[in-house]
Amino acid sequence: MAKVLIADDAPDVREALRLLLKRQGYRTEAVESPAAVLQALQAQEFDLLLLDLNFTRDTTSGAEGLELLPRVAAFDSTLPVVILTAWGTVEIAVEAMRQGARDFVEKPWDNERLLAIVRNQIELRRALRQEQRLEAETRLLRAEGRPELIAASPAMRPVLQMITQVAPSDANILITGENGTGKELIARTIHALSQRAARSLVTVNVGGLPEGVFESELFGHVRGAFTDAKADRVGRFELADGGTLFLDEIGNLGLAQQAKLLRVVQSGDIERVGSSKTRRVDVRLLSATNIDLHRAADEGRFRQDLLFRLNTIEIHLPPLRQRREDIPALAQHFLRQLAARYRKAITGFEPAAQQLLQEHPWPGNVRELEHAVERAVLLASGNLVQASDLGLRAAAAPALSGLDALPLDEAERILVRTALERAGGNIHQAAKALGLSRAALYRRIERYGL
Repeated sequence: MAKVLIADDAPDVREALRLLLKRQGYRTEAVESPAAVLQALQAQEFDLLLLDLNFTRDTTSGAEGLELLPRVAAFDSTLPVVILTAWGTVEIAVEAMRQGARDFVEKPWDNERLLAIVRNQIELRRALRQEQRLEAETRLLRAEGRPELIAASPAMRPVLQMITQVAPSDANILITGENGTGKELIARTIHALSQRAARSLVTVNVGGLPEGVFESELFGHVRGAFTDAKADRVGRFELADGGTLFLDEIGNLGLAQQAKLLRVVQSGDIERVGSSKTRRVDVRLLSATNIDLHRAADEGRFRQDLLFRLNTIEIHLPPLRQRREDIPALAQHFLRQLAARYRKAITGFEPAAQQLLQEHPWPGNVRELEHAVERAVLLASGNLVQASDLGLRAAAAPALSGLDALPLDEAERILVRTALERAGGNIHQAAKALGLSRAALYRRIERYGL
């Protein structure tokens, strides 16, 4: 239901307009001075302002209303203002329109004409607000279809089960895991399976936002809020209203930014920078980090109360080295996409390349795998990727410096442990780096309890 603000110093005029608009289904609020107009606009949002130009007794210049117009626009540049005056002249009408008024009605007004103006201006405002939202979405978002999630390994089964259980809810979810494990893909999957799938999924790397633009990016700003604020800006929370907001790299937020985010997460209310008007948003929050936020909270680097709000449910993604069964399917998936992108007739991997993909420790996880396949597609000369096309190197042998002073068993234990860590737990790769057979390495692992 649209809401109209009526501003006139005459009580009978305010009451007549209130009754007229109420019969048409509009909600109204009436004030009697320019100061009260600004207070009302600061407190709540309206769909139209009916504004008298003269408030002081015996004043006919219209100066009070004309001076108020730019101040009204500073609160909301999309708010239509319709001027009401008993002293209408062409000069005042032209000046009012120049100052931002949308239309001009003389007292006594014709009810049908006034109602037609009100209806048309409210519809135009809604269209303008929708256009602003669509422009922002076009700039910041790309069309999101249901993502393809490749996860057949045993390590990913708990992740898939959790997604299936919690995605249809509106619970806030914290997604954790090393860099490159696919946290954004999981967020897109959750959104696609949620009740909000038809609405926007808005993604923002909050950890990469400078402190000076953090509030503007998330909450928006009004024109004139700061030097470069030449127009109103829709923030990410408003863009995601009714949908999902994905906050990536949440663990990199400073404490001051965490406090600002917490206020919005707790209340669901935002204020654009430069405005004290409160706007309520309905947003589901998904967050992601590669940082142990529980430890960060214990150490005072992350707010405990914000963590409680973000991780109603926590989903941890295993690194690629713990889900090697997915590597062939992932590699083929990337190969198919990238071969089509670069228009190359590449259909698969040679056996040596397949073995290298399985043995590599993948410290960069799925992202590193995708980059390796992209390099291979660009360099491959035939229809199969060779091992050399991937540009992957075997795990380096651990350094020996400082070990000669240790007892032999202790030195060997350190060598084996280091080789395993550098190989990401891959037995074949660690054995190769140590110059041992896999059987010999297994014996040492058992001996040293590694």
